Amino acid sequence: MEETVKQEQTTSAEQERTFTQADVDKIVAERLTRERAKYADYETLSKKAAKVDELVEASKTMRSELDALKSAETLRVMREKVSKDTGVPVDLLTAGSEEECAEQAKRIMEFAKPGAYPQMRDGGEAKSGPSKQTTRDQFAKWFNSQT
Repeated sequence: MEETVKQEQTTSAEQERTFTQADVDKIVAERLTRERAKYADYETLSKKAAKVDELVEASKTMRSELDALKSAETLRVMREKVSKDTGVPVDLLTAGSEEECAEQAKRIMEFAKPGAYPQMRDGGEAKSGPSKQTTRDQFAKWFNSQT
């Protein structure tokens, strides 16, 4: 029983130890040094992280540009195919899918079919009115009347 009392007295004496200001300053300085050592490469890591963020953003931008180029190329190839299949000039096709493009080409061909517009004779000059005079003749007649 005496041993137990001595051990309790010894631990309580250690717990009641008082520190001088110099001791506290030394303990705090050591702890600060240990903490600063943990984050010594913080600036380097921060710069590297910022560069990684920049590269990720640049990659996203490049990816979106690449996707846009692929989409434009796909549209161009599809329109050329429909143009080749239907005979409609590729410049007239504006639809976004092959089905829509084929439908658009069909409507263009229906509009442009022979007989959909008047045939021109006499070198392409239209006859007007009951007199059946050409436009050239009508203009010449008007011009001569003006002088």
